[in-house]
Amino acid sequence: MKNHFSTQLTGGIAKYLAWLFLGTALVLALASPSATAQKDKKKKNDQPATDDKPVFPMNDQQQIEYLISEMLGAWQVGDADRMHKNYADDLSVVNGIWAPPVFGWANYLAAYQQQRAHMQQVRMDRTNTYVKVTGSYAWACYQWDFSAVVDGQPTQARGQTTLVLEKRGDRWLIVHNHTSIVPTAQPVPPANTPQVAQPPNNPL
Repeated sequence: MKNHFSTQLTGGIAKYLAWLFLGTALVLALASPSATAQKDKKKKNDQPATDDKPVFPMNDQQQIEYLISEMLGAWQVGDADRMHKNYADDLSVVNGIWAPPVFGWANYLAAYQQQRAHMQQVRMDRTNTYVKVTGSYAWACYQWDFSAVVDGQPTQARGQTTLVLEKRGDRWLIVHNHTSIVPTAQPVPPANTPQVAQPPNNPL
């Protein structure tokens, strides 16, 4: 290899290039997987931490749309911590049945977890969302279709929700949730037919 370089270049340059290529080859050959892993780990540690916020700027209306999607996604999978990120601690909740309103995140969480324990295969589809922003307050309304297996029985429901939101600092938070279930006509089953479980008291 050295003779080849000597015929193409002057002796000093050829010697320098030969050592450069040889040194590079040795470094690549001796580089262990652990060293590469440490380098990758260092790169990850050098990257700024993210808090699951979108990387692109959004206006207030888009932020609220994103918040609703995140909240409903967390509601479906039973992720209470992620839900709490979008709810104020002092929220109020009006459910879809004749029951007193619920005040405070802790009380809402207890009711949600008790209800969620009876559900599997939960799905909530949102449609016809409208968001209105006025200063540091906003409201959003949407329709929803709910389906799940509740206590072993397939269950469906539909309704409407209105959210009142407040911007606290740089974040929007849900301060009030009013959900209504739309009654649907239930056919009368024949005698001796097992009853299908009723929809949950308040899917939201």
